[in-house]
Amino acid sequence: MTSPGAGRFAPSPSADLHLGNLRTAVLAWLFARSTGRRFLMRVEDLDDRTHTDIADRQLADLAAIGVTWDGPATRQIDHPDRYDAVVDGLAARGLLFECYCSRRDIAQAPRAPHAPEGAYPGTCRDLTAAERAQRCADTGRPPALRLRTDTTTATVHDLLHGDYTGLVDDFVVRRGDGVPAYNLAVVVDDAEAGIDQVVRGDDLLPSSPRQAYLARLLGHPVPVYAHVPLVLNADGARLAKRDGAVTLAEIGVERALRLIADSLGYTAATVDGMLDEFDPARLPRSPWVYLPG
Repeated sequence: MTSPGAGRFAPSPSADLHLGNLRTAVLAWLFARSTGRRFLMRVEDLDDRTHTDIADRQLADLAAIGVTWDGPATRQIDHPDRYDAVVDGLAARGLLFECYCSRRDIAQAPRAPHAPEGAYPGTCRDLTAAERAQRCADTGRPPALRLRTDTTTATVHDLLHGDYTGLVDDFVVRRGDGVPAYNLAVVVDDAEAGIDQVVRGDDLLPSSPRQAYLARLLGHPVPVYAHVPLVLNADGARLAKRDGAVTLAEIGVERALRLIADSLGYTAATVDGMLDEFDPARLPRSPWVYLPG
């Protein structure tokens, strides 16, 4: 018998979860549970700006609002060999190249007339060994590793946005400091865990074509995507801690759940109750504006 697929929530422990993060977690849980999938929790803690104590608080907050997950939460920092093996495999296939460009270098580099906006301009793609050595000496920093792609765009299907075509350039898979890049780590981790449904904020929709491209390149199935609208502040910007009472410690569990339910048009104020009312076709397609008070 085929085991059920899985959805997931993958917070980065750089700050306490705010109401927008909690709402996205609830939606990811609803999508998974409503389709009979397992629901997994992954702490994305590869970046040096993340903290174990914040991760513990995030997991406690999620449990407090009723979000449950199957098995223990996993942490990316526990699996460095997993990412190294994939990077080594891509290198063995001749699909990686060293890049010495800074963000400023990329922004200021000349591009072909019809190159997609924001695309990597190919500065380091075909350097000779001597040119790489010179770039290393000139910059004084270790290179990032970029994937040598054979396309500039790819299309993914999203349950809320329909077909979405976005940029696939020669994107970074390992940063110059040796840390696996987000686009590589998320694909590797999702495949390892059997995750076939990815529900997250729609600010991450533009990263999906790159991730789908890499998944196919590695022989993994592309997950079902659903990118949900963000929570914004009164100025129309992404909700942040500076916007007042936004964390669970400040709002309280009961009020947080009521706000989330109201934002989705539900009468129930528990996640189990919301599950009974959940219908993806009826989800709001516009951002929710949160006004503390």
